[in-house]
Amino acid sequence: MADALNSETWLTVTRGEAPLVVSIPHAGTEIPSEVEARLASPWLARKDADWWIPELYAFAADLGATIVRTAISRTVIDVNRDPSGASLYPGQATTGLCPTETFDGELLYREGQAPDDAETAERRERFFQPYHQALADELDRLKAIHGRVVLYDAHSIRSHVARLFDGELPQFNLGTNSGASCADALTAAVEVACDDSGFSRVTNGRFKGGWITRHYGQPATGIHAIQMELACRGYIDEPVAPDERNWPTPFDQTRAAPLQAALNDILKACVAFGASA
Repeated sequence: MADALNSETWLTVTRGEAPLVVSIPHAGTEIPSEVEARLASPWLARKDADWWIPELYAFAADLGATIVRTAISRTVIDVNRDPSGASLYPGQATTGLCPTETFDGELLYREGQAPDDAETAERRERFFQPYHQALADELDRLKAIHGRVVLYDAHSIRSHVARLFDGELPQFNLGTNSGASCADALTAAVEVACDDSGFSRVTNGRFKGGWITRHYGQPATGIHAIQMELACRGYIDEPVAPDERNWPTPFDQTRAAPLQAALNDILKACVAFGASA
């Protein structure tokens, strides 16, 4: 049976024994009061959260997966960005380590209130480093048991974000850092599970994997990392123009059921790959 370990109240590690770690870095909505007081809009600060990902992957613990998640909003610090501040997608629109604008380009802070270098460093020490220490510890623990382990980085995003990508995003967006972060056999197994579902899928399209996938994915050492970016329409209704009155929409279990069935197959494929070492 999994046991829950808490570091303060914002970092939760739910331990399992399968060779699978599910990272949930962007579902958090908590913002310290001293930060929220400087924001242009508390709603804008939470607009780009990966809404309802813990609910969507609630079955993962039953598969024996270890789950690492932060309750801190990505507006405070994005634990899936390079801690040096370097862009993961040079030349393309993206958000930074301590974002100052939304995916749509809206300013997050009132004039003169954005974090400076010293505050960014403090947030990195307070929130970024503990999250990654937890990930590293769990990967090491499971690799010692199984020989190899899969790190599955779970995300979602609105189906249409014109500033980031053209048109409608496929339902499944698998990122493996262009094949560098995991074995081809794992990629193929996940692709089969995606395609068997009937939902649309792309591999290493607009989203190739964030810093978590790129940093930890070292197949030669036994750690295979993939990122899954889901289009939100698979489990909730998406408004054409999200605003404070209509976003986020509630989690829809009935709507989510077919997608959850596919995700269950995907995570089972990850476990089987890890267990076959």
